Formats: sequence, structure tokens, C-alpha cells
Amino acid sequence: MGRANNHRSSHNNKGSLPQTPKELKIAPDQANEEFSRELAQHHDAKAKQDLILKQQKEK
Repeated sequence: MGRANNHRSSHNNKGSLPQTPKELKIAPDQANEEFSRELAQHHDAKAKQDLILKQQKEK
């Protein structure tokens, strides 16, 4: 008897994928705004870190 005969998967979740709750979804027309906001935050954090490093070097 081969493996294909009466073989069942160890999990029952094959047909479904994880779902994102509606309140966490971003509308496609707002995706660029979301990326822009994240990049701006990253830029601000990087500039702040550079300023702190510069101040530490001056001491």
C-alpha cells in the first residue's frame, strides 16, 4: 500500500490563509501616503540619531 492511499494531512488548515482584520487594512489609494509617512519617520529618526552622534563627538 502506497502513501497516497488513505493518507491524511496532519493539519486541517490547508484551504485558508491568515486574514487581516478590517480595521488594520489600508485602502489602495492610501498606500502611498502610508509609505511616505513611514519614510518620513525613518528620515526624522535618522537625522535625530546623526545629531546625537555629532554632539557626542564634540564633547
